[in-house]
Amino acid sequence: MKDVIVDRIVKLFSVKSIVTVILTVVFSVLSIRGTITGDQFLTVFTVVVAFYFGTQAQKKTATEGKEGGQV
Repeated sequence: MKDVIVDRIVKLFSVKSIVTVILTVVFSVLSIRGTITGDQFLTVFTVVVAFYFGTQAQKKTATEGKEGGQV
């Protein structure tokens, strides 16, 4: 169990994760300050999160394909 938690923390510090967290914070602050509207924030945040999880899912599928003997 401890190994799983450590592994997830290490993966959290990947470049994609850092960029996703920074963009989330920046656009949250801009939305709170009124610099951008809530709709603009939602659009940008949705794109960023969809890209992040999409690449994570694609990476997982590629890894599973290699393990199963497929390329």
